Amino acid sequence: MSRLSKFCGALTLAAFLLFQGGQMNAQDSTAAQGGGGPAAATPAAGAGGGGDVAKGKELFENNCKTCHNANAEALVGPGLAGVRQRTPGDAWLQKWIRNSSALIATGDAYAVKIFNQYNKTQMTSFTNFSDGDIKSILDYIDSESAPKQAALPGTVAPAGGGPTTAAASSGPSELFTFVLVALLVVMLLVLGVLLVIVTILSKAVTPQTGDALVGTQTAPLVQRLRNGLVGAVNNSTIRSVAIWLFLFVATKMSIDGLYSIGIQQGYAPKQPIAYSHKLHAGQYKIDCNYCHVGVNKGKSATIPSANICMNCHGVIKKESPEIQKIYAAIEQNKPIEWIRVHNLPDLAYFNHAQHVNVGNVQCQTCHGEIQKMEVVEQRSSLTMGWCIDCHRKTEVNTKDNAYYDKLVALHRKETKEPLKVANIGGLECSKCHY
Repeated sequence: MSRLSKFCGALTLAAFLLFQGGQMNAQDSTAAQGGGGPAAATPAAGAGGGGDVAKGKELFENNCKTCHNANAEALVGPGLAGVRQRTPGDAWLQKWIRNSSALIATGDAYAVKIFNQYNKTQMTSFTNFSDGDIKSILDYIDSESAPKQAALPGTVAPAGGGPTTAAASSGPSELFTFVLVALLVVMLLVLGVLLVIVTILSKAVTPQTGDALVGTQTAPLVQRLRNGLVGAVNNSTIRSVAIWLFLFVATKMSIDGLYSIGIQQGYAPKQPIAYSHKLHAGQYKIDCNYCHVGVNKGKSATIPSANICMNCHGVIKKESPEIQKIYAAIEQNKPIEWIRVHNLPDLAYFNHAQHVNVGNVQCQTCHGEIQKMEVVEQRSSLTMGWCIDCHRKTEVNTKDNAYYDKLVALHRKETKEPLKVANIGGLECSKCHY
């Protein structure tokens, strides 16, 4: 027993020393960062100029990325690196991007050449793009294809910004210390449980001593355990506690079962076509809005039509058995019978456009990390309580929006807490129920 206590004490001392060592390493690393490093290299400006590179990136990723890469690698269409240099110029590109079909119809030699080179694939027209939008996209493409400034010697470029010294990071040391301390704590808990078990077993197997038992034979261990169990069953107090505990557990399970009726959390049906969100939204980063076109416009996000699939698969992986199912559906003029995963009861009203456009709610908030799902699964419960809890916690973005000025002024007279969705009618029954 004393050896076990000494061992536990040694483990506690080791955990304390490791924790102190981790703190000292973290302080040393912080001090190393205080010297100030070289400034991060600024991104290369667009060759054409006159555009907003950040805006161009957003426009490119939302509209162009499905068919084009900003580098030289071809996708559905050609890679766009150096597009300004190999085409007739910005004026020509503006005509091509806005309406490539009209430009081809004029007999423009370069337009016809590109059209034929890529199997006469029809490019989407972007008539809503302004001259500034197109310049921004082209400047973004130039900035992506321009050579990046090399990091200075002795520095390591982090993923999100400028270079920093290799010795500055304290993350691995802190993580290593945390893992060691956690393991030591678990070992201490296990040893404590073992100590209790050893003590109980020692008392059970040790023969009873005393004046009353002198000269008597000790009963076998099994017999003593049986006698103890019979005594516990015959004890009215223990019986009552067991019965009430059973009734409590049974009642709790019944209520939980009633509340779970109609909830399909974890539902992941097999679809008629093995479509992978992990591949399309994850690996290829296709924006959700490209396929679910109604998410910004109406109540339903809508299921993509076969025509949207064929924008890419008219060229890519045409021989795939799963893609052939899309061809068969088009040839037979029959819709693909996708199985709905997320389904609200008819008495509940939910509008995608209101949440996505006004509330800036991301798809992952309700649907989970859809970009990591091979098979789509309902991750959230989608119950009334789940929605109400979100309305109570979510703050309304009132910045630079005059619509909320009076509401914010009235709200601040009552409390200093931020304006939540619940404060602007988010808990009213008629908001969600017809």
